[in-house]
Amino acid sequence: MTPRATATAPTPGPVRRTRTFAAPKVPDVLVAFWVVKLLTTGIGETASDFLGTWNLVAAGVIGIGGFAAALWWQLRSSSYHPLRYWVTVLMVALFGTMIADGPHVALGSPYYVDSAIYLVLLCGLLVWWRRSEGTLSVHSITTARRERFYWGTVLLTFGLGTALGDTTATNLHMGYWWSVVLFGVLILVPLLAWRLGANAVACFWASYSLTRPLGASVADGLAVSRHHGGLGWTTGTVTLLGLALFVLLVAYLVVTHNDEEGHHAVHGLRAEHDVARDASAARSAGSAGSAGSAGGPAGRASPSRAPRTRRSAPRQPDQEGRAVGGLRDIDVAAERASHAPRDAET
Repeated sequence: MTPRATATAPTPGPVRRTRTFAAPKVPDVLVAFWVVKLLTTGIGETASDFLGTWNLVAAGVIGIGGFAAALWWQLRSSSYHPLRYWVTVLMVALFGTMIADGPHVALGSPYYVDSAIYLVLLCGLLVWWRRSEGTLSVHSITTARRERFYWGTVLLTFGLGTALGDTTATNLHMGYWWSVVLFGVLILVPLLAWRLGANAVACFWASYSLTRPLGASVADGLAVSRHHGGLGWTTGTVTLLGLALFVLLVAYLVVTHNDEEGHHAVHGLRAEHDVARDASAARSAGSAGSAGSAGGPAGRASPSRAPRTRRSAPRQPDQEGRAVGGLRDIDVAAERASHAPRDAET
């Protein structure tokens, strides 16, 4: 008699686990974000050129070693900090410039070919990220896996932007200052499209990619000699000036916490609380004054009228649904606001 085969339960596959963070590990996208980002692109461009002409071994150690150390520092943390984040961006800018210039120097490939390659790689990574996580929003960088996708995308945007800037300045013979005009206009297109209702995430990444050729073109225009269409400040001088401004701006962000998610929401809620508290105090003072005048010169209530016990009215929610009164409500609402993605999902 042939034994019957017994069905066995399938063995469950390994469950993917990733670290989660209490808040996004990226700064709030405000004016300071774009200013520091543009500054890092210029520093990365001129610093790479300066190190390449000074000492190739030192350039490799600083570029590759600094990039690896900064990225390790950022990825091992569990929260956003301005110094850690922007130092990592700066080292990505330096390393991204080196890897973008490498194929052109080593293989002699035209910059527009390098631009096309980086564009394909960037689009491929964005598609992978979107399919894996369901969103490309920077406000959703609350897991280690999403953060790895984020920094890979940032690196490719620097490579693409470097190649694009060199394409317009060199291959198209536009020079640095006409390249500044071109990319200065192009970077406004996503902003206008967003204002007209286009997808916020797509507009963000388009603008983010264009900051690289814009900032690099400005830095090159300041650094290169007049014979080559620049102002002749030299790459070393422009790098030092950029680093000085970078230190000042990042120090300001460290002290003020101005670019942290939810920072402005907390201050707005506290202002609303202060207004409500002052209005309540004014009403209480007015009620006390009316009661005193009604009681006669001695300030006592009339004996013919029994004093009434005033019932406390229930707290009423304001126009945004938050209860007025108590900083605890403000902190809870601000915490919820800091965790909610504020841009449209793709």
